Amino acid sequence: MFLLVMQLVIRRYRPSDKDTVLALFSISIREHIRPCFHNAMTSPLYLAITLTLCVTGYLLGSVLGAVVLPGAWVGLVYYCCHELYASYGREKLRTEMQDIPGNYLSRPDDCFWVAEAEVDGRAQIMGMVAVVAKQSGKERHGELFRMIISPSCRRVGLGFRMAQTVIDFCKERGFSRVVLETSSPATAAVALYKKLGFSHVLSPTKTQAPVWFVTLAKVSIFKMEKHL
Repeated sequence: MFLLVMQLVIRRYRPSDKDTVLALFSISIREHIRPCFHNAMTSPLYLAITLTLCVTGYLLGSVLGAVVLPGAWVGLVYYCCHELYASYGREKLRTEMQDIPGNYLSRPDDCFWVAEAEVDGRAQIMGMVAVVAKQSGKERHGELFRMIISPSCRRVGLGFRMAQTVIDFCKERGFSRVVLETSSPATAAVALYKKLGFSHVLSPTKTQAPVWFVTLAKVSIFKMEKHL
């Protein structure tokens, strides 16, 4: 695996990459569902609610109720966790990811990269990342998007290289900082960003998902930034 990382090439996106990039994006988004559900259901509050519903169903005189009531609760939480990420993925696949050149490569200060490696004599895309230039008054900064690493190429330093590519790109253009948004289940990504010098921004970030989805899934959406 170490040899594989050494042979990786980080390059600009090409139109021929589209199908592989979209597939990798879809897989990555859905990977958040399981840890999101696990984090929610193992919280003290949700464990207490589940136990209370189980006892309530039993006290109502029905063993079936002791199963159905907590089962319905668990199903509702899973539905919220699933739809929170699945609906986000569907929306992005339907809109901006359908036109990567137009949304990420049409301006000189934006870019979309892929990490490519030769595996068994065939080129494969192992990761992606993008940056979009933003301006607020006189201040210009870059926003990091679509940081995704293939499951077969994780924990070997590729994420660090991809993020550093964005940071170097922003420094070259004189940006004041790099910002990004992430969610609480992405613990490995958050740890990586902190290692690279990113810190949490205190202001909360809104999401397009219904508030009750986010609330029941117990997900926090927040911003991180690194000053350059």
